[in-house]
Amino acid sequence: MPGYELWSDKERKEVNDVLKTGILMRYGFDGPRKGIWKSKELEAAINETFGCKYAQITSSGTSALTTAMSALGIGYGDEVIIPSFTFVASFEAVLSVGAVPVLVDVDDTLTLNPEAVRKAITPKTKAVMPVHMCGSMADMDSLIAICKEHDLFLLEDACQSIGGTYKGKSLGTIGDAGTFSFDFVKTMTCAEGGVVMTNREDIYIKSDGYTDHGHDHKGVDRGADLHPFIGYNYRISELHAAVGLAQIKRLNEFLSIQKKNHGLLKSILEQVPEISFRRVPDPAGDSCSFISWFLPNEEITRAVVAELKAQGILAGNFYWFDNNWHYIRKWDHLKNAITLNSLSPELKEKVMQQANKDFAASDAVMSRCISTSISLLWTEEQIKEKGEKMVNVIRKVLKD
Repeated sequence: MPGYELWSDKERKEVNDVLKTGILMRYGFDGPRKGIWKSKELEAAINETFGCKYAQITSSGTSALTTAMSALGIGYGDEVIIPSFTFVASFEAVLSVGAVPVLVDVDDTLTLNPEAVRKAITPKTKAVMPVHMCGSMADMDSLIAICKEHDLFLLEDACQSIGGTYKGKSLGTIGDAGTFSFDFVKTMTCAEGGVVMTNREDIYIKSDGYTDHGHDHKGVDRGADLHPFIGYNYRISELHAAVGLAQIKRLNEFLSIQKKNHGLLKSILEQVPEISFRRVPDPAGDSCSFISWFLPNEEITRAVVAELKAQGILAGNFYWFDNNWHYIRKWDHLKNAITLNSLSPELKEKVMQQANKDFAASDAVMSRCISTSISLLWTEEQIKEKGEKMVNVIRKVLKD
């Protein structure tokens, strides 16, 4: 799955360009940097690669989400609809702008169930935030229609789906804004980093200032910049951007290997009739960073997970139902609204109300799901060996 697996001299070269100048900050120091602007280059490469008009890189995918929501004007009193299966950063970002994360069920796409979204809309709903989990996409046509019908923002959390597409458009570029994460285990990495992508100039201008203490970046003297609004420090460094610049140039290489290995492993798992696979709204657009598959029920799935662990082959296979980073069931800190800083009583009550709802429909999906991450380093022989071991475990459990 991640680009860090194929680290090369290309990344070293881009980083060394920065180290030779000693200018590690993305803004200012025009003379000493000797024309080295890795952050600007990466933003231009993102625009070209993914087909968006504007890109603002940030310090992380989480800060990108926070920036995008702020640029969209989402805040106090607003509700943002998100899936029950996501990474914790999704609801963290919503809370960071003072809004309420409204969690709803997922379906067999492992993403937002459009009907659950429709039922969750209230007069306070401001945005719908599909999270394109594990490399594949939400049902974007349905979600776009819902947002248009109710005049809602569509904010794509595409942090886990770099390189995925939907009907020819890159995930993250379809809504009002979208985000990627470039952390260490993403398909392309900056080590740490993220980006806000948009085709709206107003969102870009606001994101540009918001990530740098509100600087308007209109002058040649950084110290004389005006500050039309309050911002925060969500800047990326030139070192991180340099890594990303090398990686984005290799993205097609990564995706090609990923898709090949995904296809080979799936062809082995398909030999088991009891296995079904995640529904992908646009199969051609799957980035193939994971292969997600279902067993008939929770009991069998748990038994398979236990046997994979007993045989020492669980690594790389994720049972999200018991995972405390990605699924609502184990998010006790959210269910109890435990924060270091005090939330307003109103917000705390709403957060707890949302997090403690009945997610039986999601449980029915996630309790049967295992996702296998796709390595770029596997040989065909290793894939065959891994797949056959997995199949043998599954058949053993089914037989018992």
